[in-house]
Amino acid sequence: MERVFEIIEEQLHLTGMELTEDLNLKDDLGADSIDLVELVMAFEDEYGISADYEEMDKKVRTVGDIIEFLKEQGADI
Repeated sequence: MERVFEIIEEQLHLTGMELTEDLNLKDDLGADSIDLVELVMAFEDEYGISADYEEMDKKVRTVGDIIEFLKEQGADI
């Protein structure tokens, strides 16, 4: 799970912020639709999965949602 946080920090250019599972990607972290696409691509590369951006966009609102989504896609977190 630590690697998920690291990828989010890298992709959203966050420094000095402690991530928790309840943080909202858009409201709390300032992610936009392009950021979400880049997150999907980074998670696909890291975990060797194929994720559907549209499905992720519908299901994922928080950092915790990302973790659950990745598990559903077969990522070994």
